[in-house]
Amino acid sequence: MYSIGQVAKIFDLPISTLRYYDKEGLFPDMQRKGNQRIFTERELECLRVIACLKKSGLEIKDIKQYFVWCREGQATYKFRQEMFNKQRQEIEYEIKQLQATKAMLDFKCWYYEQLLNQNVKDEVDLQRKIDQRKMPTSVKKAYELSH
Repeated sequence: MYSIGQVAKIFDLPISTLRYYDKEGLFPDMQRKGNQRIFTERELECLRVIACLKKSGLEIKDIKQYFVWCREGQATYKFRQEMFNKQRQEIEYEIKQLQATKAMLDFKCWYYEQLLNQNVKDEVDLQRKIDQRKMPTSVKKAYELSH
């Protein structure tokens, strides 16, 4: 069992955020001792799911819907599965976009290394000297992915 302060430290969250999540019904079975919230492993798991869904782009209102479905039981398994599948697809798309961005950065790092290390007058001179067939394989792949 954990206090709100301990949980805030574990998850690096402000206490106000934990209170907000509670107010929004994201900890439906939370116990209280007097006026103090008692966090159990169940609430910690809820926080892990909340963090995952937030990072995947869901808003609190949608995360709240997920927890409503959880309370409704097995009749909502399909809805929950669809929610996670949709978020996974969105993350996979974002990963591809980030990979293309990283590829451009990788290529440009190599490109400017060439400018600095070769005796060239300017970028036009370097572009004439760059033969894509002679680029290192990793740079060529980065170039192709970014273009």
